[in-house]
Amino acid sequence: MRLFALAGASAAVVANGYYVQPLIGRVAAQFRLGAAMSGIIPAANQVALALGIFFLLPLGDRVGPRRLTLMFVVPQLLAVAGMAMAKSFALFVACSTVLGFFTITPYLVPAYVSKHVPVARLGYATAVISAGVTGGILFARAGGGLIGRYFGWRAVYEAGAGLMLIVCFLMPFVMQERRDPALARPRLSYLLLLRTLPSIVREHPGVLLSAAIQALNFGIFLSVWLGISLHLTSPQMGYGVDTVGYLGGFSLLNLATTPRLGALADRIGARRGRLIAAFVQWIGVAALGFAGGSLWLLTVPVLIMTLAGPVIDITGRMTLFEKDHEIRTRLMTIYITVMFMAGGAASWAGTAAYGRAGWPGIVALELALSTLLTVLAYASLRRWRRPDAP
Repeated sequence: MRLFALAGASAAVVANGYYVQPLIGRVAAQFRLGAAMSGIIPAANQVALALGIFFLLPLGDRVGPRRLTLMFVVPQLLAVAGMAMAKSFALFVACSTVLGFFTITPYLVPAYVSKHVPVARLGYATAVISAGVTGGILFARAGGGLIGRYFGWRAVYEAGAGLMLIVCFLMPFVMQERRDPALARPRLSYLLLLRTLPSIVREHPGVLLSAAIQALNFGIFLSVWLGISLHLTSPQMGYGVDTVGYLGGFSLLNLATTPRLGALADRIGARRGRLIAAFVQWIGVAALGFAGGSLWLLTVPVLIMTLAGPVIDITGRMTLFEKDHEIRTRLMTIYITVMFMAGGAASWAGTAAYGRAGWPGIVALELALSTLLTVLAYASLRRWRRPDAP
């Protein structure tokens, strides 16, 4: 039950960063922005999140989880409330940036859970947390699109602030403060924790490969959904933001499939499972080129990518959790920092590609990213099979 409560809290926290996906057309119109300029909103959020991960997540190897979580969720509550009330584009972006900087909880929780479950159930536990994150994204897309259509985009952020208030009260009861004596280590200072990151990369170079693969995966996810939102709400297609939300409802399938696929990865291995998921996702991305003119045809690649994308992330995290307990949070720091720096770039690239070339520009960008991702997943499997690989 505690595992599912953590998944639910992660859902509420992660949703804050994705409300803008179905709403970006409405927000851009409110502040009189063009398609390319609107990409600043998610880009700033993702870059700030990368910086927050780098500077704040290493504290997970030093500060107790209950106290640390409260340090993160309270500023998020204030930032979401600020976005709901923002009267200028500058203030909206500033609040979104602060929100991104403190969105750490969903990335602290997997490392925390990995220290409290048996190794044989690591894939399943990681998948349950991932399903919670997927649920948050589903609410942000479907719920955010529906609320935004009938009550305005500000109401979406007001609802998000209400959920964050609940999380602030819930997390202290869910996170266990006691430490496992078997895992006890001398606590490093904060500055020393940051200074150890380069040496950890040198000792475990595979973390950069896993991070690069997930960075491409996350970049595909962000840029394709921003492109879909701009495409469907364009004058040529003529759909409302609620339609983007309904299409995002396919994420509901992840709540049922992701834990099962995580358990499958426990059996066949993280790197082999990641390569299979990467190839399946490439098929979905390629199908985008045939589906841009029809909402119904677009459901096919969206469904494929919705199923494959989370598996790439789960299996990537599993490669990190093979390492010692004492460095897992710092490994996650490297992994997530690279992921969100690329996510910020992809957010801008997606809106810029659409602004320059429309839907074909989005398809070309996603094909390039997905092809490179599949090649790196294959290289990771080959590297791991070498007995001398670190």
